[in-house]
Amino acid sequence: MEITMKEWQERDLAKIWHPCSQMKDYEELAPIVIDHGSGVYLYDKEGKEYIDIVSSWWCNLLGHCNPKISSAVKAQLDRLEHVIFANFTHEPAIRLCEELSETVPEGLTKFNFSDNGSAAVECALKLAFQYQYQTGNERRKRFMCLTEGYHGETIGALSVGSMDLYAKIYKPMLMDTVHIEAPDCYRCPYGQCRDCCRCECFEQAEREFERHADEVCAVIVEPLLQGSAGMRIYPPLYLKKLRKLCDEYGVLLIADEIATGFGRTGKMFAFDHAGVSPDIMCISKGLTGGYMPMAITVTTDKIYDAFYADYNEGKAFMHSHTYSGNPLGCSAALAVQKILREDNILETAGKNAVYLHEELNRALLSHKNVGEIRHIGLINAIELVEDKRTKQGFDSRLRIGYEIYKRALRYGLILRPLGNVLYFNPPLIIEKPEIDKAVAICRRAVADILG
Repeated sequence: MEITMKEWQERDLAKIWHPCSQMKDYEELAPIVIDHGSGVYLYDKEGKEYIDIVSSWWCNLLGHCNPKISSAVKAQLDRLEHVIFANFTHEPAIRLCEELSETVPEGLTKFNFSDNGSAAVECALKLAFQYQYQTGNERRKRFMCLTEGYHGETIGALSVGSMDLYAKIYKPMLMDTVHIEAPDCYRCPYGQCRDCCRCECFEQAEREFERHADEVCAVIVEPLLQGSAGMRIYPPLYLKKLRKLCDEYGVLLIADEIATGFGRTGKMFAFDHAGVSPDIMCISKGLTGGYMPMAITVTTDKIYDAFYADYNEGKAFMHSHTYSGNPLGCSAALAVQKILREDNILETAGKNAVYLHEELNRALLSHKNVGEIRHIGLINAIELVEDKRTKQGFDSRLRIGYEIYKRALRYGLILRPLGNVLYFNPPLIIEKPEIDKAVAICRRAVADILG
C-alpha cells in the first residue's frame, strides 16, 4: 500500500527535531516531504513542484541532481569512499586544491579541510590565535567582528557573530569579542547611499581598532553580504579600508566566504570585488554544489610557516575532523569547478542577474510595503517595511515574512524569509522562464498578505 504524504509527515514528526525551527509551528505547517529534484525544482511525494529560489540554504549552486556532479560522485564511490586524512591523501583532494589555487584570492596557498561552514570558521579562529601566539604576540587573544554578523552556530562561531536570535541565550558560554558597528546602507546614519558613498561608516572600525587592536588577533567578516542579517549589502571599498587597517595594526583578516563564494556575488569570491586578499578564507556551501558536506579553510604561506617546525617544539596545528578531505566531497567539488570553468556559468548568471533584479523591481518596488530591493549577483533581498517613508519595519511578532513564505509554498515557491526580508538566492543555472514564474508567485504571495 502506498504511503500518503500525511503518513510520512507523522512519521517525521514522531522522531525528527528539525534545524532552526520552533517545532510547534509544524502543527500548522507540517514538513513537506520531498521525493526528488531537478534543476531549480523540487518535487514532493504528491508530485507538487516547488522552485527552490533559496538554493536549499544557499548551497545548491548548479541545480538539483546535476548530471555532471552526480556522475563524478558515482564514479568516485566505486573507487574510494573515505580514508583517514592524517598521513594519507588521495588524487581528488590534491587536484581540488591545485584547481582552487587558481581561483582563490592572491596569496592564499594552503588548504585545511573540514566538513561544514561552522567548523571552517572554528579552524580559522584557532589558526589566527595560534599564529599570533607562535609569532610572539601572546597578548593578542581577542577577536573583532561586525554587528549583525553570522558565522555559524558552534560556540566559537557564535562568539564572533552578533545576532541575538542565535546567540543570546548562550552568552555566558561565549568568548569576549569586540563588536564593530556594521554598515547598514538601507538605513545609513550618515545619509549616504550604497553606490556612491566613501564608507563614512568605516570610522566605527577605526575607532574600535584604535581602542582594542593591540589585544586582537583577527577580525572576521562576511564580505559585502551579511546573509542572516537580512542580506545586508555594503560596498567593496569597506573591504579595501579594512585590509589597510589590519595591515597597519598587525591584525589578521578572516573572510567568511561560506555564503558568498563560487559566484554568488557575481564574481568567484566576494573579495574579488575589492581587489584585495584576506589572510584566511573559509569556504563551504557551493563548494560541492550542495552534494556533500565539505568545507575548507585557506590561508597563506606566512601563516603556514609559523606552524612548521620539529614536532617536539609543539607548534603543529592539532586540529582535525574525521571526514577531512573526504574523496566523495572532493570529487563533487572538482565537478563543480569544471562546470564553472567550461560552461560559462558566471557569464550567463550575470546576464540573468540583471534580468531578475529588473523584474523584481517592476513587480514589487512600487508596493507600499517594499522599502528596498537590494542585490548583488543573483541575490536579491526584498525589505518589507510598515512605513516606506520612515523605513520602519514590521513588528517581528507579526511574522510577516513567515506568513508570505507559507502563502508562496501554496503556489510552489520556497521563499524562506529572514525576518522581514524575503530573498532570492537561486542556483546559478536559473533561466528567464523560471525567473518569471518565481517573481510572479512572489508578487502574488506578497499581495495576498499585504494587499
